[in-house]
Amino acid sequence: MESLDRRRRVAGLGLVALTVAGGLTACSGSSGESSGGDAPVGASQAAGGGTYTIWDPYPQFDDTSDWVKLLGQCGTQAGVTVKRTGYDTTDLTNKALLAAQQGNSPDVLIVDNPVVSTLAEAGMLTSTDETKIDTSAASPNLLAAGQIGGKTYGIPIGANTLALYYNKDVLKKAGVDAGGVKDWASLTAALEKVKAAGKKGITFSAIGTEEGSFQFLPWFWGSGANLTKLDSPEGVAALSLWTDWVKKGYAPNSVINNTQTTSWQEFATGDFAFAENGTWQLANAKKAGFPYGIIPIPAKDGGAAPAPTGGEFVSVPVQQDTARYATTQKLVTCLASTDNSLTTDTTLSYIAPTEEVQAKQVEQNPDLKVWVEAVKAAKGRTSDDLGTKYPKISEPLWKATQAALSESQPPQEALAAAQTAAASATQ
Repeated sequence: MESLDRRRRVAGLGLVALTVAGGLTACSGSSGESSGGDAPVGASQAAGGGTYTIWDPYPQFDDTSDWVKLLGQCGTQAGVTVKRTGYDTTDLTNKALLAAQQGNSPDVLIVDNPVVSTLAEAGMLTSTDETKIDTSAASPNLLAAGQIGGKTYGIPIGANTLALYYNKDVLKKAGVDAGGVKDWASLTAALEKVKAAGKKGITFSAIGTEEGSFQFLPWFWGSGANLTKLDSPEGVAALSLWTDWVKKGYAPNSVINNTQTTSWQEFATGDFAFAENGTWQLANAKKAGFPYGIIPIPAKDGGAAPAPTGGEFVSVPVQQDTARYATTQKLVTCLASTDNSLTTDTTLSYIAPTEEVQAKQVEQNPDLKVWVEAVKAAKGRTSDDLGTKYPKISEPLWKATQAALSESQPPQEALAAAQTAAASATQ
């Protein structure tokens, strides 16, 4: 009866999962447009067989990559053969949902962390209590992205997040010390000096999609605001900050249409002092042609603001034959082990989910120290037990941001409308 009930929930929440898959993938660290690997969609999951399937959102890695070799090694250690398929992130979620409806899920599903709660509510994921997967070493703030209703549905494979890149030459010309940027007031004062020196202040993404919400959240959370009350005084202060920057010319009007990619391209011209962007831009920063640095996004009154996490969870879909879970647990434990985590997160340009591996990453690459600190302060978008409510809150939030930045509504009015819409959608 449990299996039938779960399948009914999968079918009932199908459209929700498809919507989430399309709306929450912009901040994942994966890339690629086509599927790869050697497992056909709908591969047999017959009990007692020697083959276990793994689906992941890394189609850019082929069979010669360290990632795919690691999957094979984990299979060998568990005494089975691994058949792996890599999909584009959105395609992966859709195919995983379809497989669950058909009772033909992969044994291991590596999925973008905001989607975990949706798939769990749809009844297609097992909890770590069921599969006996040890999550105790994972940082609680990262693990929270995969928790709902008091249960945990998988383990984070790694995380990325946001910080502020800065151009050392631009700041030097403006007489600004990046180390003195500790809160909103000092950041705004720095932007004023940069503009007076003839350069541009800060660029970010405020596009009317999940990317816009993703980039606004550090400021929103950094004000002390909560997603269950969008129009709080704290939330209004955060949106007013962005709106004032655009009005005063500290940020360009283009932020309204900027994706995280086009925002980075603006910073790469060398004209901007600051850019809000992610861990995934490190390689591009080194190619920018000017000296750069990175600082955490400051909270309103000081300290690092909580930025949202990107990255995936290693999860275990429901199987009709529960005897498979024992071997699946060995596969997941292997992938999440300390030694393998270091290799995997280096390959994926992620910060590891455990303090032990984070320390090793910083030892190997001191440039990652600021990102480790940012990840420690970060939080999942579906945390606070929001789960599937998050997409219904995020869309009104990005619409409010667009309305305020375009001056069609003042911040207070825009967020009041957003709160009304979000409350109605999440009832």
